[in-house]
Amino acid sequence: MTQRGITVKKHWDNPREHAMPAQARVPAEMRIGAVRVAPATVLAPMAGVTDTVFRRFIRHASAFSAHAPSSAEDIDSAVTNTQSGCGLLMTEFTSADGLSRMRESKRKRYLTFYDDEHPIAAQLFGSNPKTLADAARIVQDTGFDLVDLNLGCPAKRVVGCNGGSGLLRDLPRIGAIFHAVRKAVTIPFTVKFRLGWNDTQIVCVELARMAESEGLNAVALHARTREQGYTGQARWEWIAAVKQAVGIPVIGNGDIRTPEDAAAMIDQTGCDAVMIGRAAPSNPWIFRQIAQYTATGRYDQPTVADRYHMIRAYFQMLLDETEAAAAGDKPGSPARETAGKMKQFASWFTHGVPGGARLRASIYQMRTGVEILAGVDAFFQARLAAGESEPEPFPAEPAEFPADALVCD
Repeated sequence: MTQRGITVKKHWDNPREHAMPAQARVPAEMRIGAVRVAPATVLAPMAGVTDTVFRRFIRHASAFSAHAPSSAEDIDSAVTNTQSGCGLLMTEFTSADGLSRMRESKRKRYLTFYDDEHPIAAQLFGSNPKTLADAARIVQDTGFDLVDLNLGCPAKRVVGCNGGSGLLRDLPRIGAIFHAVRKAVTIPFTVKFRLGWNDTQIVCVELARMAESEGLNAVALHARTREQGYTGQARWEWIAAVKQAVGIPVIGNGDIRTPEDAAAMIDQTGCDAVMIGRAAPSNPWIFRQIAQYTATGRYDQPTVADRYHMIRAYFQMLLDETEAAAAGDKPGSPARETAGKMKQFASWFTHGVPGGARLRASIYQMRTGVEILAGVDAFFQARLAAGESEPEPFPAEPAEFPADALVCD
């Protein structure tokens, strides 16, 4: 294990070409309890991002190309995890307190998923063992394959309620939560956590051992402290330490921005799977690229036409979902939320694209999803008409979120 205080060198730190180590391969599968995750890649839970539309978009990402269907309706729902490259999807994190108090009809908004999303985990946050146990039962009864506990969110609004990474200062309370939830459900139970509150309170190894002793089926470590937030480098040496400390599967998270990074994490930590967060909205192909890289040592970059079909398909999926959800909702509310998501996704997805700044500036002034979609059409059709067709690599930087965003990947 790398000694504490030494940061593992990653692909994007080094301008030299990063060759995949001979022994490094993202595993073809792993088991979390009885659930098969194949390949061993996980979409991180991200509030405001990983709703059912984005999850299905990631699951079908490899189908969105210039030579494949470009709308959700045309996609065969039998696309497999192996084809998409993403083995496990996770929901946005959901408040256990809110879930236990909601009417069943309102719960559907937070717990909606489709058959082609399996295997899928629902992530909960909270601090009351009984409430979390009750919420876990709801998750199980809804049909999710796994339930996950959030001990990683660094957002002040969550930490202030002693949720997310705020609980890292109270291991006895975490132990009580582990015990209560494990007793409440039979589906696999996992936890995602950070190194600790800060550098003087690193508890990840102790917490992982506690999880294993209480019967949890896997742990996921974002290798930063709460104090770090999303700054600095993830310290992969602690993922290696956790892997050495427990026998249950360990999922590594933090600073995986390219397929090379995924391979390097497996090689340097021995973890059983990798979890991708902020890189996914910037590069929705990343799971497929990891699968390609694992199989062949190379991977494809999308062409201009591929990018166009990808973003157009996602926007159309958002508009279709909004139309379906509008019945019985507050007038105008779903439409505004959809327009906001389209603007945010366009900002991530066109970063580094020639002329992308002009597109982003124009759509920020638009008010409706239909207008935004028309703007995207005009932008990409002009590029294609000008003969731009070469593949374009995605930037190494992950998607940027506002400082107070409840992203929690």
